[in-house]
Amino acid sequence: LLGPNGAGKTTLLRVLATAVPADRGAFTVLGHDPGTVAGRLAVRRTLGYLPQNPGFHPDFTAFAFVDYVAILKELTDRAARHREVRRVLEEVDLGDVRGRRIRRLSGGMRQRVALAAALVGDPRFLVLDEPTAGLDPEQRMRFRDLITRTGEGRTVLLSTHQTEDVAMLCHRVIVMAGGRVRFEGTPAELTARAAGRVWSSTE
Repeated sequence: LLGPNGAGKTTLLRVLATAVPADRGAFTVLGHDPGTVAGRLAVRRTLGYLPQNPGFHPDFTAFAFVDYVAILKELTDRAARHREVRRVLEEVDLGDVRGRRIRRLSGGMRQRVALAAALVGDPRFLVLDEPTAGLDPEQRMRFRDLITRTGEGRTVLLSTHQTEDVAMLCHRVIVMAGGRVRFEGTPAELTARAAGRVWSSTE
């Protein structure tokens, strides 16, 4: 999902993730209607969401934060929940630092904690809002590799300003502007559409 600031990308993702209700219209997520209480609960059980600002408590450890999210996802059996928390932290290569407080983690590590939280419960659908924003080039490359790996066998919808993210991660692209879809197709089709309209400055 590509577009400038204010295009409506984050709003759309928040609506899909049931973080906010839609103003109007109707839609389903994995066959569930988020407009009903039962539908919202069903969506939340089958969807993993990485928001633009995960809202970490700095004194939480990586393990405690992901465990808190697992509780919100209704994993009530403590032993099974802790196994799941360890599993997702290992999946994002943070098993060795799970006891470290979030305030002591780098920006890239914090994003991986947030991705681990989104992976709790093995969701079929991942919604990632600007997952590489604020990362340096090396962290961005590593995080892209991580998204590629964890996205296998799942549907992944991500928003980004980074055209490199689109080129390296995406099979399909939707371009939004002013709250409306302006383009939908493959990255190659988007590149062809932009031919002759993109310039680089040498200054």
